[in-house]
Parts: sequence; C-alpha cells; structure tokens
Amino acid sequence: MACRTAAEVGAIAVLCLAFPVHPPGKGDDPTKSRLPELDAVEVPVLVVQGESDPFGMPSDGPGRTVVRVPGNHSLRDATAVAAAVSEWLPGVVPGG
Repeated sequence: MACRTAAEVGAIAVLCLAFPVHPPGKGDDPTKSRLPELDAVEVPVLVVQGESDPFGMPSDGPGRTVVRVPGNHSLRDATAVAAAVSEWLPGVVPGG
C-alpha cells in the first residue's frame, strides 16, 4: 500500500517489510509480478526480505535497496530487520 500511495501523501521514503513480489509458485508468470509497484516509487525505498521468502525476492534498483535477512516472509528475526532499517533510515530521513 505504501508504494501505491507514496506520491499522493508526499512520503519522503518507503519501507517495505516482506514485499510480496508474486504469489508463491507464480514467479515465472510476469502478469503476477508486483515489481512495477516498486519501480514506480520515486522516493528512496528499503525492502527488507526474508532470504527464503516464497513470495519472491525483488532486486535492487534505482533508489531501491533490498536487504536479505534470515528467514522467510514472516521476518521473525527482529534483530536483523531492526539492523537493516537502522542502517538505512539516517540516510533518507533527516534526524532519522
């Protein structure tokens, strides 16, 4: 939802936790991909994704950083998620 509304609400950045790139098992079907949503965001984006997420792994892109953390779509390793966000945040949010 944040990707779809970032421009409308004047967001300065977007944080995606476990972004569902495609339905499980549908990675070969480009009509099921949600990558265009990520590609359309014009502010910095951080995607924190479980390295074995069945919903796929987005790639880095212009203005987009993807951090792989242990686990799957549930992102149960809160320490790894917090570390990824803490490292990225100061670069995009004043006083972050």
